[in-house]
Amino acid sequence: MILKNFRTYHLAVEFYRLALALKLPRHLKEHLSRAASSVVLNLAEGAGRRTPNDQRHFFTIAFGSLRESQAILDLALTPSLKASACADKLAAHVYRLVNSTGA
Repeated sequence: MILKNFRTYHLAVEFYRLALALKLPRHLKEHLSRAASSVVLNLAEGAGRRTPNDQRHFFTIAFGSLRESQAILDLALTPSLKASACADKLAAHVYRLVNSTGA
């Protein structure tokens, strides 16, 4: 399993899977899929970087993509409490990562 002990990464994967299961208009569904996958991929890339500044760069991108995902959840006609709760928890994790790395 990739990034076995990286809890934030696993939470991001869970959020991605919840996002894929949502019923949304096509344009929002596609955008949410890209944004949610960006969170996972940027966390993985940041975890693979050697310097704290490089890590912070990718974790910051992941945080921005998560905020984008949360905005899309706000636009949903039928809100998903489970996806929103997961996104909120993930946001706290990623925020801590951003603030614990780099300058």
